[in-house]
Amino acid sequence: MNLSSSDSDIEKKSPMALVGGFFWELVKISLLATAIIVPVRYFLLQPFFVRGASMEPNFQNGEYLVVDELSYFMREPRRGEVIVFRYPNNPSQFFIKRIVGLPGETVRVEEGRVIVQSDIYGQGAVLDESQYLPERLRTGGRLSMTLGEDEYFVLGDNRAASSDSRSWGLLAEDAIVGRAWIRAFPFDRIDILPSVKPGFIGI
Repeated sequence: MNLSSSDSDIEKKSPMALVGGFFWELVKISLLATAIIVPVRYFLLQPFFVRGASMEPNFQNGEYLVVDELSYFMREPRRGEVIVFRYPNNPSQFFIKRIVGLPGETVRVEEGRVIVQSDIYGQGAVLDESQYLPERLRTGGRLSMTLGEDEYFVLGDNRAASSDSRSWGLLAEDAIVGRAWIRAFPFDRIDILPSVKPGFIGI
């Protein structure tokens, strides 16, 4: 039985129409991918390279990190988290440090120790950073800073080679980009970065 053009659902297209259809599908896929990737890239996750030695031994120069920008829209930054932020003295630069002091606290650095004074620790307590710092590491400097309601005290893990709150002051919350979430490179160090919650030792 032969089918006429009127009772067939097969439409014969010219080569130009086929090529045009292919490119139109390609454009639609590209637009869809852009609509998904751009918001994720600029509002949820962002890649950063570690530069310098200020966070050694936990983060090495040249490592590629994925930064979670979403969490801090839902909660406040926590002590012990490693964050990426805009350097207060030059917002075009990005720094990576660890949160040590929270809003409303007084942070003291003395005799190689970090001491936190707050409503809970009225007389002050020594921050126990043994989860992420080498044993016997000492924090240089001598200072006392009281944080405002939207300020954080941050330090590099490599305390002897870090430009941090000891030298340029407190970090405003609105300068924080997000928390370091995934180490994506080098491949032998790929990891979802562990959550840490440093404790305290009574003075």
